Amino acid sequence: MRIAIYALLAGASALAVGWGTAISSQWWFAPKLTTEVDASDPDLIARGEYLARAGDCVACHTAPGGAPFAGGLGLQTPMGTIYATNITPDPETGIGSYDYGDFERAVRQGVRPDGAHLYPAMPYASYRVVSDEDMQALYAWFRSSVEPVRKENQPTTIPWPASLRWPLAWWNMLFSQPRDFTPPEGGDPVIARGAYLVEGLAHCGACHTPRGLAYEEKALSEDAGGSFLSGSVLEGWYAKNLRNEDTGLVTWSEEELATFLKTARNDRTAAFGSMSDVVEHSLQYLTDDDLTAIARYLKSLKPRAGREQWVPQEDVTTAALRAGDFSAPGALTYVEHCTACHRLDGMGAPEVYPALKGNSMVFADDPSSLIQVTMAGGRMPDTPAHPMAFTMPGFAHLTNADLAELMTFIRNSWGNHASSVAEADIARMRHEIANKPTHYAPEAGQ
Repeated sequence: MRIAIYALLAGASALAVGWGTAISSQWWFAPKLTTEVDASDPDLIARGEYLARAGDCVACHTAPGGAPFAGGLGLQTPMGTIYATNITPDPETGIGSYDYGDFERAVRQGVRPDGAHLYPAMPYASYRVVSDEDMQALYAWFRSSVEPVRKENQPTTIPWPASLRWPLAWWNMLFSQPRDFTPPEGGDPVIARGAYLVEGLAHCGACHTPRGLAYEEKALSEDAGGSFLSGSVLEGWYAKNLRNEDTGLVTWSEEELATFLKTARNDRTAAFGSMSDVVEHSLQYLTDDDLTAIARYLKSLKPRAGREQWVPQEDVTTAALRAGDFSAPGALTYVEHCTACHRLDGMGAPEVYPALKGNSMVFADDPSSLIQVTMAGGRMPDTPAHPMAFTMPGFAHLTNADLAELMTFIRNSWGNHASSVAEADIARMRHEIANKPTHYAPEAGQ
């Protein structure tokens, strides 16, 4: 019986592969481009380097301790781990044999030269809107300036049949059809530039937009329902709401946001986790004009109904703690472990120790980021503006009950107001942290 089932599955898979291959050649996949690109053009190369920074390609395609762009970084998904591939110009294990048409088709359409489909962990759905000129510059830089590294790609841990690639042809048909960049209404060129970067190379929606049942982003650009950039959980981090609304960016000024993007900190908060990597490898290298454009575009995103403002409650916490009243659940744990940096008034030290009062990461719709950074700790990136990279220790040694009370206390003190944190939330995060993927760096001499 089992053999018959396997035979049936194999036959169905073979038939479906044929359908998937046929789909790849249909109208929703543009033919391979035959454009010739001069990969030795110094202006094109310089532009490509800047664009690669904007796309943060190095962060995903470099394992800790590994050679740049040689792959091996494990990316968690609900079904298993996908490992970023080698995109150095090595002709056998990287993209050294790609012509421009192969490169464009992989980056914007998610299809390899052999016709196999890339997993959408590669944000090709966002890269659809990247212009031809920018794609050509990226190709010139990768071919001419990235050091080739011979390193085989690590297979995914996603189990069969979920690991099959042919269904991705159908996924692309539904969720990643060809599209051009459409500037937002209003005609503001600064906002248009910000939208182009956010929707395209910066692929902000890949982390900050909620996913559907098929793991598709619910919106790839501003949508009527306000799903775009409204926040999502990825690898145990809550990529915060970037819309100009209550738990998003309504309490931030354009200048504060641009400063955060460039330095990973401001008077309100600091970046940890994945966002720390984004600033360290990408955003700090962008021009002030581009950072302002991104900030202005994000601030232009309209709030959803009923979420226009965030109004703090009365701060009764500071007076209670200063008076020695630690009766509130979690208060004593806070005083013991947190006040040295974040102070009794929750204000921390500007651009050194993040404030907890009025910090939108603290009272976010989902507490995952707050829980994870409290348990596992984190490190701010160092930038020219702030070469001192402060490190927060982890407090995973505390019990689930103590951590749940502490998180609830922080989310509802100093005028903050948010949902409580349960012991089950702490337990889930322990499991998440314990099961972070293994990364594969190149061996010595490779």
